[in-house]
Amino acid sequence: MIIGTPKEIKNKEFRVGLTPAGVHMLVANGHQVLIENRAGEGSGFSNEEYVEAGAQIVDTAAEVFERAEMIIKVKEPQQVECEMIREDQIVYTYLHLAPDVPQTDGLLKSKCIGIAYETITDDQGGLPLLVPMSEVAGRMSTQVGAHYLQKTKGGLGMLLGGVPGVSPAEVLVIGGGIVGINAAKMAVGLGARVTILETSPARMRYLDDIFGARVTCLMSNSYNIEQQLKVSDLVIGAVLIPGASAPKLVSKQQILDLMKPGSVIVDVAVDQGGCLETTKATTHDDPVFNVGDVVQYCVANMPGAVPRTSTFALTNVTMKYALKIANMGVIEAIKSDPHLAEGVNTFRGHLTYEAVAEAQGKKYTPLKELL
Repeated sequence: MIIGTPKEIKNKEFRVGLTPAGVHMLVANGHQVLIENRAGEGSGFSNEEYVEAGAQIVDTAAEVFERAEMIIKVKEPQQVECEMIREDQIVYTYLHLAPDVPQTDGLLKSKCIGIAYETITDDQGGLPLLVPMSEVAGRMSTQVGAHYLQKTKGGLGMLLGGVPGVSPAEVLVIGGGIVGINAAKMAVGLGARVTILETSPARMRYLDDIFGARVTCLMSNSYNIEQQLKVSDLVIGAVLIPGASAPKLVSKQQILDLMKPGSVIVDVAVDQGGCLETTKATTHDDPVFNVGDVVQYCVANMPGAVPRTSTFALTNVTMKYALKIANMGVIEAIKSDPHLAEGVNTFRGHLTYEAVAEAQGKKYTPLKELL
């Protein structure tokens, strides 16, 4: 199979879909790999390293899309990339389609096979290709929140952990999944007072076991959300419903009426539409906006700011399925692995992920009817 990796073009996105080690694995299995010129530089990989691993360097993304049977990326195809995708081409990347109608329409129009990292499952019902980036984004969310709490950045002027004789900041994490637990780890490590809101009693017991008295776990409901918004200095949105739009748990009016002037919100759920009514995707160039006197950060590709860590973490989990698709062919790979099949969001002009179809009011076609 001919596999291609273009350079990412989303704002300040420095990750890359394949490392030289990934190229080496694919080439060792008899496949040809095309890497766009300088695609890996943002993550610290030179053209020479890719060539040494067995890749061919090509000058343009257009050539990658024209020649490759499978495209391996990091972020969702941008409009100019959607226009280059061919019928039956495999697009293997994060898609986050639920809140993104234009991208969905573009992939359906192309009649490609769109496989989303974020909906591939495992035997435990987890999302193994989403976990490493959720870990990165969760840890970054606390760092980013601490940064914007500085007065020079529009915040309250608080040090997250305080100092002896001065109270630390109050951090509210909405959601106790992978993002939430990693945000809490960082916040606890920096000395903040941390509260996690979670809907699952079993997850709350787990969080209580690992954090003990260092974190307060509360049931996530409208009353507790309102009470915590009043006292929180930093709010981190960490809610995920696999493949679907995130629920809106905090309204604009609640932010305006309840939150302190200068407090900070970081909504990590922005890729799936965000869990606050005010959420709108921002970029690393222009990361924040104000809701009244509250600072809100909603960068949709947070891990792109730490690309070397993120690229290694991501390719550690994506290569397993890339090799399976390349070695077996996409149809046999999907048929043989129900977890990989869960990743197929679009298939030859059909929308095959039910949560996306529901979110967009489009027709859903079960994948098994098309195979």
